[in-house]
Amino acid sequence: MNERPTPDARCAVVLGGSHTGMLAARALAGIADRVVVVDRDELPDGAAPRKGLPQARHAHMLWSGGVRAMEELLPGVTDVLRGAGARRLPVTTDMVALSAWGWFRRWPESHHVILAGRDLLDATIRAQVLADERIELVEQAEVVGLTGTAAAVTGVRIRPREGGERTLEAGLVVDATGRGSGAPRWLSALGLPAPRLREVDSGLVYASRLYLAPEDARDGFPVVNVQPDPRDGGPGRAGFLLPIEDGRWIVTLSGTRGGEPTGAADDFVPFARERLRHPVIGELLDNAEPLSEVSVTRSTVNRRHFYERMPNPPENLVVLGDALAAFNPVYGHGLAVAAQSALLLRNVTRRQGFGTPGLARRVQRAVARPVGAAWDLAIGQDVFYPGATENGPALRERLVAAYVARLMHTATGNGRIARRVTDVTSLERRAEVLLAPSVLLAALAGPLKPALSGPPLTAEELKAAGLR
Repeated sequence: MNERPTPDARCAVVLGGSHTGMLAARALAGIADRVVVVDRDELPDGAAPRKGLPQARHAHMLWSGGVRAMEELLPGVTDVLRGAGARRLPVTTDMVALSAWGWFRRWPESHHVILAGRDLLDATIRAQVLADERIELVEQAEVVGLTGTAAAVTGVRIRPREGGERTLEAGLVVDATGRGSGAPRWLSALGLPAPRLREVDSGLVYASRLYLAPEDARDGFPVVNVQPDPRDGGPGRAGFLLPIEDGRWIVTLSGTRGGEPTGAADDFVPFARERLRHPVIGELLDNAEPLSEVSVTRSTVNRRHFYERMPNPPENLVVLGDALAAFNPVYGHGLAVAAQSALLLRNVTRRQGFGTPGLARRVQRAVARPVGAAWDLAIGQDVFYPGATENGPALRERLVAAYVARLMHTATGNGRIARRVTDVTSLERRAEVLLAPSVLLAALAGPLKPALSGPPLTAEELKAAGLR
């Protein structure tokens, strides 16, 4: 759909039509007079791959903190996703996870995750959002830069694939263009310094492959996760097996510098069986049918731009999603943070009023809260790998890591502490809950139950997977 030619200061322009951008557009619909979404690709009609989203080939999960935010923006979307085949799994009831401190028990449900292929997730949200007639879509258009001054952004310059450069004037521009965001460069062109940037790069490489699960394991199989142990001094190798739609498993293997998986199909199962701390994922794959080649990515750097700390940010520009902070995907927080950020965009804009001076800065400061929570979780382990940062972990990071390690050890044998931990990892509660006196005392006491000797798969699950 082409944008209307008449400039409108009551217009909001969202750059990027993926998960973050679509939710941001929904957040602003009905607050702004018009919402225009601009994307450089031609977006598919259904659950199909798109050129500008290579990370879609890897495992994704949406934690319940993000699900709740998404439901506020798109009521009923969870049911729509489940109707399309997405899975809802209770945490930690349907999670089989080996932490650095041992196997977690499968405690009663405290939270949940939604699991689906990224193409299905994006297609479902996109269809819901674009069904709103207040939202317009400009496809196959490259963002060239911002218009305005160092004091205020007034719009965005775009270059459609067919046609000359044009300007969309706007009272608010939201950058949701992902890891490749040009916002620092666009700000420089307006005479502004780039925001402070921090990167933590563990050298992580991801390799993922789709499988058809054994017939009896296509309904009701748990997540299986083997995590690294940073105390062993070697590369951090991990594996995820997620049950998704159509009876499939998406399996993602990862390794930091010196322990990277390859893109060779013949190496995939041996890596899962022989290089991870436990062979369970490799054993499960022996009876599954590969449906795809191996997809590899090296775009896993933890990268955070501190736009909320800019001394004199321009009016009318908000940065969200991976354009603001991109996390190591192994923690699965990017989708949830994007949903929570979009909800905050709606709530702050409603409260302050569209076009109010200082609105963009208030939004940016508000979204820094969920971003900061996910950032602390993401770098808590990565910062310890050699070469991840120039100077190694700071004292605060070492102290936090030591306490978290004690908590995680306790959570392997204490259901109450496991719930407090998942309160935070699900992004439903802030990390302060882990500092409550009762939690501190429990961490001091340690686990109440003995360590498990192996993965807590049930006899039925082992049989369904062909392992018994």
